[in-house]
Amino acid sequence: MTSAGEKQHYALALLKKLFDNLPSTMTVGLLYDIGCQLEYSCHKWGLLEDGILSRLKFGISVFHAYGHQWPCFGLSDGEGCE
Repeated sequence: MTSAGEKQHYALALLKKLFDNLPSTMTVGLLYDIGCQLEYSCHKWGLLEDGILSRLKFGISVFHAYGHQWPCFGLSDGEGCE
């Protein structure tokens, strides 16, 4: 989490603070260039509470979509990017 590359802990700290100040019924859509990796890390390592994850929808912007594989979009033909 704190090694070279994208530093996910900054995004996690911001999300935690955001959800501390939002009503418990509000859902948030998050566009992040590595949203797919952040979502995977949150589920794999339990980095955010389930109460937050259930109210958070991850996505990546069109600008960053070119560098991602089909599973990042919830779609897959079994081949990945070719």
